[in-house]
Amino acid sequence: MKRWLSRRLNELLQYQRKYRIRRLIRKGMISVGDYTYGVYNLNVKEFRGNVVDLEIGKFCSIAENVTVITGGIHPVEWVSTFPLSERFLSKKERYFTREMPSSHGKITIGNDVWIASSVTILSGVTIGDGAIIAAGSIVVRDVPPYALYGGIPAKVIRFRFDQEQIGALLKIRWWDWSPERIRTNIPYLSSADISGFIHRTNAFQNPVD
Repeated sequence: MKRWLSRRLNELLQYQRKYRIRRLIRKGMISVGDYTYGVYNLNVKEFRGNVVDLEIGKFCSIAENVTVITGGIHPVEWVSTFPLSERFLSKKERYFTREMPSSHGKITIGNDVWIASSVTILSGVTIGDGAIIAAGSIVVRDVPPYALYGGIPAKVIRFRFDQEQIGALLKIRWWDWSPERIRTNIPYLSSADISGFIHRTNAFQNPVD
């Protein structure tokens, strides 16, 4: 009986989360690129006074229990981090009082990004194309393209490729190719021969007469 109740509760929570994500997409607060999966795994934390603004690129892989915190900022430079005006002042009084900032801004997740399980992403963060976010990380600042990023708070562990290769891949932007071209290039996209892929693609785009 307990197992059945637990399963039913989990199904209800998943349905509720999926409904909320769909609502935010319909309202234009979340945009999702082609072929990205795992969006309905997101736990989007909304706070009073802030607007959800989340952009996710193409071909992203999002694991379970990923949390996106769109607001709820407590200013560390103030004497107190507590939302005093909300507890002690009327709405009219708060109009003339400096209130706590609600958000650091839009969250942008690039293309071909892999976000592992139990990651937390704070507002105002941009995650570059091709980045990987390690499981359990808390992302509080921008992530460079093709970086392996992890930790609490998260930081660059290493880059997936050298800077010349990264620059070339960002120019190629394979995620903008047609489905037919992607299908043809699957053997090369699913290969560790990065230089070979870059050389082949550049030769195709810039043929020598």
